[in-house]
Amino acid sequence: MTTSPLPIQTARAEDWDEINRTLGQLFHHAVDPESHEIERAIFEPERALLVRDGTELVASAAAYTRELGVPGGAVPAAHVTLVGVAPTHRRQGLLTAMMRRQLREIHDARREPVAVLWASEGRIYPRFGYGMASQRLQVTGETIELRLPAPTPDEGRLRLGRPADRQPDLARVYEQARANRPGWSARDDRWWRYVLGDPESQRGGATERRVVLHEGPDGVDGYGLFRTKGEWDGAGPKGLTSVDEVVATSDAAYRAIWRMLLSIDLTRQLSFLRAAVDEPLLRLVNEPRRLAARLVDALWVRVVDVPAALAARRYATDVDVVIEVTDDLLPENTGRWRLQGGSKTAHCTPATGPADLACDVRCLGELFLGGAGLTALADAGRVRELRPGALAAAGPAFTWHRAPSAMEIF
Repeated sequence: MTTSPLPIQTARAEDWDEINRTLGQLFHHAVDPESHEIERAIFEPERALLVRDGTELVASAAAYTRELGVPGGAVPAAHVTLVGVAPTHRRQGLLTAMMRRQLREIHDARREPVAVLWASEGRIYPRFGYGMASQRLQVTGETIELRLPAPTPDEGRLRLGRPADRQPDLARVYEQARANRPGWSARDDRWWRYVLGDPESQRGGATERRVVLHEGPDGVDGYGLFRTKGEWDGAGPKGLTSVDEVVATSDAAYRAIWRMLLSIDLTRQLSFLRAAVDEPLLRLVNEPRRLAARLVDALWVRVVDVPAALAARRYATDVDVVIEVTDDLLPENTGRWRLQGGSKTAHCTPATGPADLACDVRCLGELFLGGAGLTALADAGRVRELRPGALAAAGPAFTWHRAPSAMEIF
């Protein structure tokens, strides 16, 4: 394990003020009292690593304890966050030492078979075994001339409200939808307060966040979180609707919510930065080019315990394959593993026979949520086929009927 030239220590609750202030400087944003307190409520000091040079905080890395949606269910996952190194202490091995220690602690605790994070830069985390497990669409287009199919009699009605006032409804809809969407994280009351927190300093001149709810025959079955920003030019209004989340458990709710969001008076632009790759909106509108969707990375996953992780998810088709895995940071993962699974159950055990496929642990992270294709990874030279036909046989199993998605940055 790489050692730090400065000692790594576990944080205390009273370190939060300094951590938040330091990370604000490193990520170039102001820290206001309201957001500071919102984030304090989810801080887990016992899972935060700090490096000090004397009394000065110069590096940190932390994790949150949450569940992550995976194909066929959910799994405990370390949600890695608050990672940064002061510019005065770069290139000194601090990040490497913290990430290695964090991975070792997660592995040895045996509670979370995977870790997950958002990457500020995509080139940082692959060297620690993280693979790009999901992507997202950034929609930043114009709403002019966009149309959705006409309403149907089963579309119910819409209501506007303050998100905090409707948290129980939002939580109920989210939990129902989360069961079918890899990549969504569990939210308890603390996390709902974080998600719905709306500090004025983070609005960028827009309105406070609002919620539109759809009421179907059995009550609320969909919601959209959004805000608007007025703008005018010589030709008239061209305001912006910024959408944070749209969650629905019925097609009627999804269509009705988007119909409203795309037609708010005095707006002509739409921003939805965390849309799913398989977002139905692009198939509903009459001119998807107007949405100007752009594909970017989202969640990065690190498989920490290979047999536990591969057994924790389900598979689109029956699979029986031996994979030879290499892991330079957690040697316990290195070896041959036999994966047997399907849509109902899965098992992963040490294998004694020859391997069918070979890859590093990063590839397993990319495959874990069902968002990457096994054959595509092989075409990129990342997976080796050791038995002819193994790719074609195993590839479909690692996919899923819903693309992984990530709406919430933690």
